Amino acid sequence: MFCERFWTFRRKDTQCQAFVRRVITSSFFKKIMISTISMNAFLVVLETDYNIRYNLFRLFEVSEMYFVAMYNAEFYMKLYVDAVDYWKNGYNLLDVMVLLIIVIPYSLRKVKGKHYPYLNIADGLQSLRILKLITYSRGIRTLITAMGQTAYSVASVLILLFILMYIFAVLGFCLFGGPDQGDLNNWKNLAEAFFTLFSLATVDGWTDLQEHLDNRNFVLSRAFTITFILLASFIFLSMFVGVMIIHTEDSIKKFEEELRLERHMILMEEKQVIVKRQQEEISKLMQTQKNVDYKSFNELVENFKKTLRHTDPMVLDDFGTSLPFLDIYLSTLDNQDTTIYKLQELYYEIVHVLNLMLEDLPQKKQSHSSDKVAEMIDKNLMLPEVWRTCTLVYFSSANRCGLHKATWIRF
Repeated sequence: MFCERFWTFRRKDTQCQAFVRRVITSSFFKKIMISTISMNAFLVVLETDYNIRYNLFRLFEVSEMYFVAMYNAEFYMKLYVDAVDYWKNGYNLLDVMVLLIIVIPYSLRKVKGKHYPYLNIADGLQSLRILKLITYSRGIRTLITAMGQTAYSVASVLILLFILMYIFAVLGFCLFGGPDQGDLNNWKNLAEAFFTLFSLATVDGWTDLQEHLDNRNFVLSRAFTITFILLASFIFLSMFVGVMIIHTEDSIKKFEEELRLERHMILMEEKQVIVKRQQEEISKLMQTQKNVDYKSFNELVENFKKTLRHTDPMVLDDFGTSLPFLDIYLSTLDNQDTTIYKLQELYYEIVHVLNLMLEDLPQKKQSHSSDKVAEMIDKNLMLPEVWRTCTLVYFSSANRCGLHKATWIRF
């Protein structure tokens, strides 16, 4: 019965809740919190210097009160907006953990006193306050999500690496950990062997370890070291890095896709608002039309234009402004230029053929034919529609036979 009443409960302060929600989700509030957390981290660094902490003691006390107040205000505001869903978010639980860490030093000083031996550990944990930045950084949250998705694959790689280290640890203890001539500093027992193999896997100081084995004249030491480094460092650690990179790239792609969808949704919402406002303005104009007599629809449109401002955006869905349309339009222009160029070449060929025909005719027939050619060109009968701008073909006397030759064409 109580559960049913709880789930059907409706708040009466919806307006105040909506106002607080707008505040905590606004960019201004986020900037304030990011600035507060960053300043807190910077002051924690300054507190590590004893002289600065002694000289600016009062400043640190006042700033600590401000930081704690801001963190608690953020917590209560988010809890007020949604007290149930707040605990379902892992990043909110991280904020609660940071608040508990902030309370620990005050509680220990109150209960155990200022000289409690473990109080320095509680003060050192205050550096975890910077983790609150994760809540306000989507990029960091994306990387953390990628790390969470790689947990199973990374665990498999680490298990294989542990099995490999176990085999080589036992083998190295048996080969180099003898009590008589063995390397007791690095291979004395299984724990020392694991630590030595970890140094070999990270290729950190492996030459010094190999030098200790060479000084004791172990025959298989170099083969043992090289084999383990090849397997552990070049294969398993590279596999570990590769798994992390693959999942991180997938998470980044999803993050970019989410950003693209969010921008698209915001753009669509803005577009809907603009269209709705324009429709309301047109509706108002149509209503005022009943009281005002317009001679024509064009007059109505002109009056509507006078109401528009220069800063008014316009929705251009019905206009040819998309990238595919521009691409097709430019391609069409290129094809048209190519066609005109080919027609120009064809025209030059026609003129050349006519020139050869005129050279083969007698003088009288040639003059008669040239007159007919000029007449036909004037009437635009021999040329296609595109070339009706051609204006003149004239012939000059050329050779000893009195033949005429087409020499110039002006477009």
